[in-house]
Order: sequence, then C-alpha cells, then structure tokens
Amino acid sequence: MKTAKIHRFLLINQKIPAREFIMNTNLSEIEQTYRNIFEAASDGIIITELETGKILAANPAIAEIHGYTREALTGLRMQRLIHAKSLPFFAAFANVIQQGGLFEMLAQHVKWDDSIISVEWHASAFRYQDRPCALAILRDVSKRVQAEHQLQQRVGIRAKEQSILLDISQTLASTLELEPGLILNQIKVLIPYTRACLFSLEESSLVTLAVHDNEQIEQVAPFRIQLNGDKTRNILFNEHKSIRIANIKSNEPSALFLRSLLQGDSAALLEGILSWMWVPLAVKDRVVGGIGIAHTEQNVFTAHHANLAMTIANQAAVTLANAELYEHAQALAALQERQRLAQNLHDAVNQSLFSAGLIAEVLPRLWERDPAKARQSLEDLRRLTRGAQAEMRALLAELLPTTLTDTELGDLLILLGNAFTGRTNIPVDVTAVDEGSLPAETQVALYRICQEALNNIAKHAKASRVEIDLHHASGELKLLIRDNGRGFGTSTLTPSGHYGLAMMRERAEAVGAELTITSPPGKGVEVKVGWAKKES
Repeated sequence: MKTAKIHRFLLINQKIPAREFIMNTNLSEIEQTYRNIFEAASDGIIITELETGKILAANPAIAEIHGYTREALTGLRMQRLIHAKSLPFFAAFANVIQQGGLFEMLAQHVKWDDSIISVEWHASAFRYQDRPCALAILRDVSKRVQAEHQLQQRVGIRAKEQSILLDISQTLASTLELEPGLILNQIKVLIPYTRACLFSLEESSLVTLAVHDNEQIEQVAPFRIQLNGDKTRNILFNEHKSIRIANIKSNEPSALFLRSLLQGDSAALLEGILSWMWVPLAVKDRVVGGIGIAHTEQNVFTAHHANLAMTIANQAAVTLANAELYEHAQALAALQERQRLAQNLHDAVNQSLFSAGLIAEVLPRLWERDPAKARQSLEDLRRLTRGAQAEMRALLAELLPTTLTDTELGDLLILLGNAFTGRTNIPVDVTAVDEGSLPAETQVALYRICQEALNNIAKHAKASRVEIDLHHASGELKLLIRDNGRGFGTSTLTPSGHYGLAMMRERAEAVGAELTITSPPGKGVEVKVGWAKKES
C-alpha cells in the first residue's frame, strides 16, 4: 500500500516513470523518500484514525499552522483542532473517504491559543499501521479568506453607497423648490461630519443657505463671506475640485487660506474644528456655491469621501440651478398674471366705466329732450355699472387664490356669467346643482375651462345667448357651456391650431376630466366636461 501511494505521488508530482523508479530503488530508499517528502512539505499533512479521529502522525507544517509541537499533536483527537461551527460538516467525513471519495472543504480550526484560522481540507482514505486511516493535506488560507471577506465588505459598502446616491439623486431631482437642509441631511448619510454648511455664490460673496451644527452657530447664521479678487475665487473653487485639510490649525497653505477667508462672524464655523473639506457646486462652467464639511477630529476625510461629496455636490448644484430657474419662472408667471389682470381691467372694467361715465354726462340733457331714451340710457348705465362690479369681483377672486377653492363652483360660475354679461351685453343663463366639495385643483381647472370658453365666445361666436349648466352630485360632475353663435363650421373640434382649446384640454386632462367640444353647423359651440371622483 505504501509503495502504491509513493508510486502515484511520484508519477504526478515528480514526473518520474513509476516502473523505472521502483525497479531502480529498494524499499528502504522509497520509504525514506516518502518520509523526506512528508517532513519537507509546506502544506500540513496529517494521518488520523478513522474510527476515533486520533492523530497518528503530523508533519512540522501542520504543527506550525496550529501552534503546537509535533509531540503535543500526536495522540490528540482531530476534533480538538476543528471549531465547533465546522464540526457538523465532518459528520460524513469517514463515509466519504471509505467509499473512495475525496473529502474537500473549507473549515475553521482552533489554534493552541484559541485563535481561529481558516483551513482548506483535501483528505482521502489511507491505510496506516494496518488500520483504516485518513490522509489529509491541510493549508492555512486565513489571509485569502480574510481578503475575500474584506473584498465582499467593500463591494457591499460600495453597493450600499450607490443605492444611497441613487436615492439622493432621486430626492434632489424630485424637488423644484430649494431645500438647503435636505442637501446637508443627505450628505450626512454617507459622510460623517460635525458641522456642515451650504453656501450660494452671490456676485462676490458666499452666503450660507443652511448650517448643520449646534443651535448657537445656527442662530448666528447666515454668514456672508466676501471673496476679495479673482485669486481668492480661483483658490477656493480649485478648478471645480474638492479641497481637504487634515488640520486647519496647521501652517499648510490650504489651512492658512481657510483661516484668512473665515474672519469675523464666519470664524465661528471653525470653532472646535480640525478637519475640513470644501466641495464646490458648479453647473457646467458656472459656479453656483459650495459645501463646507467639518469634523472635530483631524484627518477624517478621505479621497473616497471627497468623491462621494463631489457626486452629491453635482446633483445639489443642479438642484440649486433648477430652484433658481423655478423661482424665475414663478416670477415670470406672476408678472404675466398681473399683465393679464391689467389687460382685463383695461378691456372690461375700464371700458365699462368709461361708457358709464359718458352716459352719466349726457343723461341730464337727454332727459330734458327725450325722457323715454333717457330711461333706456339709465338701464344701460345700470347694466354697465353692474357688469363692472361683477368683473371686479371676478378679478378679485383671482387675486385671492383661496377664493377659487373656498367658494362653491356654482357661485364662481354665476360670477363669471355676470362679469361676461356686463362686458359683452350677452345674457348668460347659469343653472347649478352643486352638491359636495371638489378637490382644489379640479375646481380651479373647471373654473379656468369655463373662463376660457366664455372668452372664446366673446371673441369669435357672435352669439346672443349663453347657457352654463353644472350638475355635481354623488361624486360625478357634468359641466355644459353652450352658445347660439356661428360656431366653427365643423361638428368635431381638435385643439390643433387653437391655443385656447388646447389649454382647455390640457387643464381637463391634468385633473382626470374628459373634455368634448362640438359645433353642429349653425348651432353654436358646446363644451362638455365630465369628471368622476376616483375610488380610494
């Protein structure tokens, strides 16, 4: 048996023809060669009795791996070297190798000092001293296992960071209004800090938008930091790269620059701080601000922290730019709304009052000449003043946003009808059955649709009468606006080429309503709106 083992070993590892080796070597030399290999092997080799697990022979390498002497190992049960967590995996050990199989596994072993190591097993059946035994080759792979574990940890950490960065990106991208505190909160998820400040760049100054720290400094904020000259700006914004300062109290150029920059009230940002990291906020080539991150311990921020901060900063810069554009858009919308109201005042109220003033001026002389015409003029004067009053009420309702949502839709439509009649002298018959409340955005949309429909009638229809019919009950609403004007000449209308019609359709779709516009030849225009409350 020993000869056969050595035969296979030499055949595989020494590349020496087995028959030639056996023929030219006597048995004692073969045994000595085997023993030399056993003693010199860098991997641990151990022979154990299958029935008891008792160690019968161990080479120097296995003793060194476990921290025992060879004498101390001999006679121990193999189970003494295997950690309790790995023992269950050895339940089938004897059966596997007795059936001619190769037992392979990665197990945890216990050294003499109770420290844990990872050992790779390769064992097969072996007959030793006329007893069934196991011959096992063991290799300490603790460093490899530790490296793999660290790699897995790093991969897990990176995956978690990427997931958090994606969440941050989605959070920042989903808001149009700037929330400075939200940006600093998101940074803290990935980067530990004691203090953080978000700055916007306003001309030649940095202005704090938010400070995360103790209440004392937060109450002193906002700080305004003057940037004196292009040199200061160039150093601070560093070609859109981050700046890390291990110790702000050192004499390194970056630390000296920071202390010179934060003077006066803003020097409070450095109180109790050692580590500092500055990350510029830029959209393309335009710098819009920066983020200062600080810690009470020195040399806290790593290059990886800087990369994470830059990733968040890039998204935050886009958020700042979007907030700025949104603010401008709101200002423009407010300006356009004021211009629209001013135009309505000029076109409707001002003209009505001007006409009323002319009638009032000629009325005394007309009364003396033709009392009947004077009475008709008095009726016109009453209509004009009532129309101007209704128009003013409608405009005031639009100036106070809560009026459009707090007032019942039926009352708002009556207000629109009265204002329309006062402006055009076209009677409007409003019928409203309005039971229950509407979502605010739905009510405003329906009001605007009716308003636009009346504007179209005034400009194009040449109608003599208008009907508005509202029926709202049991969560369902139907709105009909109909005139007896000349119509469009086609039975079904599409918004293409008609800006007002397109806006009406967009408003209806935005609140889940269905809009239909028809114009039977010679029968004016019908605007129908259907809406139903969604089941929760």
